[in-house]
Amino acid sequence: MITPPYVLAAAVGLVLGALIGFIVARNRERARQELEKNKGLDEASRILKRAESEAENARKAGELAGREEGFRLREAWEKEENRRREEVERSERRAEERSDALDRQFDRLNTREEELDGRAEELGTARQESERAAEDVAKRGAEARQRLEQLAGMTADEAKREMMDALRDTAQAEAANSLREIKDQAQREAEREGKKIVALAIQRMAADLTAETTVSVVQLPSDEMKGRIIGREGRNIRAFEQATGVDVIIDDTPEAVVLSAFDPVRRETARIALERLVEDGRIHPGRIEEIVEKAAEEVDRSMVVAAEEVLYELGLHNVHAEIVKTLGRLRFRTSYGQNQLQHAREVALLAGSMAAEMGLDVQGTKRAAILHDVGKGMTHEHEGTHVELGYRLCKKHNETELVLNAIRAHHDEEPHFFAETFLVTAADAISGSRPGARREMIEGYVKRLEKLEELAMEHPGVARCFAIQAGRELRVMVEPEKVGDGEMAQISEAVARRIESELQYPGQIKVVVVRETRAIDFAR
Repeated sequence: MITPPYVLAAAVGLVLGALIGFIVARNRERARQELEKNKGLDEASRILKRAESEAENARKAGELAGREEGFRLREAWEKEENRRREEVERSERRAEERSDALDRQFDRLNTREEELDGRAEELGTARQESERAAEDVAKRGAEARQRLEQLAGMTADEAKREMMDALRDTAQAEAANSLREIKDQAQREAEREGKKIVALAIQRMAADLTAETTVSVVQLPSDEMKGRIIGREGRNIRAFEQATGVDVIIDDTPEAVVLSAFDPVRRETARIALERLVEDGRIHPGRIEEIVEKAAEEVDRSMVVAAEEVLYELGLHNVHAEIVKTLGRLRFRTSYGQNQLQHAREVALLAGSMAAEMGLDVQGTKRAAILHDVGKGMTHEHEGTHVELGYRLCKKHNETELVLNAIRAHHDEEPHFFAETFLVTAADAISGSRPGARREMIEGYVKRLEKLEELAMEHPGVARCFAIQAGRELRVMVEPEKVGDGEMAQISEAVARRIESELQYPGQIKVVVVRETRAIDFAR
């Protein structure tokens, strides 16, 4: 039970009164003692009266303060009590409203349940009626079937088999005629549409591939530069030919030098190197070797850039860097005189155009077409055919099955598994067989010179080998640590005999073996 605030106020007043009484008694005792000490009865009496008066005033003030505090606490308690009573009344009203809402919802659910029960009874009755009607229909059908069998003299199964046999014969005859007509029409339309698609693809792709030659011309600022290229006693020109493997032809042509080599990579490297040397003006053997190395690196970069440009033109992305590098080598690779990078680009454009006409995967077809001969960029460094090399390279870098199938199928090493690979093979044949695409004479010449270098490189101790002078001279550089001066004649004779026994060539071939010893140190 909670004690009312005014009771607490009264108790506080009593305590204050007792305290004041104690204080008054103590003051009286002090006054008495003071009176005895001073032995002044009148003064003690006045002090006593004054103390009693002060004690009375203090007591009245304490009682008044206690009463006021009690009234204040009582009013606060009454306000809090009223507030709590109002909150309880509001909670009771909300509970009553929620109870009424639940009662109404419960009534609605009861009504709906009664309606569903009524519908279930109606459905049950309707189901029973439909079952009785179905039984009646089945019974009447059986009676009708019996009467028909009696009239026809055969059972229902026999009649059904006879009807099916008749329909089957008729359908087979009509299907055979329709199939023959459809096949003839499809063949006529396929031939017409195929010619149309190929013609459109060829018309849309303008392929102007210029015939590559075996010479490059470097322009000079003046004829005086020819003497600096030759150098004292020909040391500069010999160092340049030895470093690049090309023939430097210096004749009466004004302000020009001709570089001759069957290998376009060597020829391009030599052209860039000679142009840099002429521009720089410092021409000596050490500088020549440095510039040739930088030119070779630049040619490698240019091949990658050429491949990236072709891929960008075709709209192909996400090609692995190693594949791009190998594809770029086709820029200086020819087959029967046809540039292989431009051939791959031409095949991609042709196949993509045909795929667009036929509603096939255009980008997938272009990707397969541009990579169908990528293995030709690896044949000089690895063993195997370009088909197997290209297949292994693309499979290693997770190319699609369409690309892998196109690489093998365009030389019939495996069947065509995709419609797009047929287009790649067709485009390859179109690109290779169009007028002016290939020149077999230059290809045979290049193959003979490549074979000439391969024969010399197979000999132990040979570091580098270059076929120059249009194949009339074979310059062989040997490693001085492995080959001595006395063995040089043996190497030249052995290489010459192998050439005589394994190659066919006009005229004669000069075999020159070069052994050079160098001592290098640095001044620091």
